[in-house]
Amino acid sequence: PAVRGLAGQTLGQHWPKPASLNIFKGPLLLRSMSSLSSADLPATGPLAGLRILDLSRILAGPSSTMLMGDMGATIVKIERPGGGDDTRRYAPPYIQKKEGEDSDLAAYFVSCNRNKQSVAVNYTKPEGQAVLHRLLETSDVLVENFKTGTLAKYGLSYDQLKDKHPGLIYCSITGFGHTGPYSKRPAYDMLIQAMGGSMSITGEPEGEPMKMGLSMFDLTAGLHAVIGILAALENRRLTGLGQHVDVAMLDVSVALLQNQGMNYLAKMQRQARVGNSHPNVVPYQVVKSKDGHFILTASNDEQFERFCIVGDAEELLQDERFNTMKARVVNRVHVTQVLNDVTRKHTTAWWLEQLERENVGCAPILHLDEVFADPHVQARSMEIKMDVPGCEEPVSLIGSPMKFSETPVNYRWPPPRVGEHTEKILAEAGYSPTEVTELCNLGAIDKLKNAPQSAARA
Repeated sequence: PAVRGLAGQTLGQHWPKPASLNIFKGPLLLRSMSSLSSADLPATGPLAGLRILDLSRILAGPSSTMLMGDMGATIVKIERPGGGDDTRRYAPPYIQKKEGEDSDLAAYFVSCNRNKQSVAVNYTKPEGQAVLHRLLETSDVLVENFKTGTLAKYGLSYDQLKDKHPGLIYCSITGFGHTGPYSKRPAYDMLIQAMGGSMSITGEPEGEPMKMGLSMFDLTAGLHAVIGILAALENRRLTGLGQHVDVAMLDVSVALLQNQGMNYLAKMQRQARVGNSHPNVVPYQVVKSKDGHFILTASNDEQFERFCIVGDAEELLQDERFNTMKARVVNRVHVTQVLNDVTRKHTTAWWLEQLERENVGCAPILHLDEVFADPHVQARSMEIKMDVPGCEEPVSLIGSPMKFSETPVNYRWPPPRVGEHTEKILAEAGYSPTEVTELCNLGAIDKLKNAPQSAARA
């Protein structure tokens, strides 16, 4: 059955993809197609035919591979036998088995692990390493986010694999990269927010440095990994050769300083925190209303004039502290105080209605329940429902933001149990049932007993 967005859109249309649109065309790039089981529902996205061996865990790597899985890639998730990905234990909260009863699936794990098939492999054993080498024979990409040097202990570093697999795209996502004085350090998102400068410019002017509410650099490192992998695949299409894609969270955090970083580099002066305001535009901030707060972004003089007309504050346009963009930035404190006096006169709903009518930038500040109830979010299928084995009702998941007119994403596999697909994937790789049993007995692999079947792979 097709997975449907809550607004009713069918998301699992099986549209054929013309061969001429396949960017993986070539002897090294089409080989993975032959390993697809006829029982699998076809991937419809633009990356259909791409096969990725996913050794990553936690968030940065899994978020990147899920994005590519949604876009059609076959993701083989390698997990430790028994425990699996650490985020299986990042709970509560858990996905609900039924109303008022938790399942054993952590919401954190579910957030970044759909459209993947789990294979439990102990690659610290030579026999487990041999399994990964067999799987690499039909893989286009390997993704890992271990601390630099970890996989070399098991013969699985890029330098140890590249000669045997010259077409392999090997993507490493680490805190500090594979070169430089910090390359051996472990990293977490908050450490990178601190070291990359973003905390120093986030928070109230007189308050303490503040982290963002999201794991921003885990997630954006994952996005940069996808970009790097796709660029390396295009180069492989031209040259036939793979390469190492080295993505560092610290590099990403510095790159994303962008205009804020250039504000510093322009004059080599530290930037003061401006809280919920913008360093270069006023007003572009949270403002108070009669019954709460809203966002006001009058980001040019024309919008500011329209705001003043709506707010019955046209006298401000004659005040030299208000009548140009530069003046409003220079006089930020006074301007902010006066504008809050203006916005307090009416409710948030009044301001939003009036300002939107005049094309002045504004927005409500929504809680997550309000976000997922928003008609536009629903219309864009950003909340979907999937049947998850062990759960009595379909489970709400966050949809993919990637919208393609000809090759739409689809949702084929719910988040897997540890080792749920070990037997299936190893059979596709040529292992006999006897060999699988022997590997299990050696502790090189594990498989899920009585693996649950999913009815939501559309």
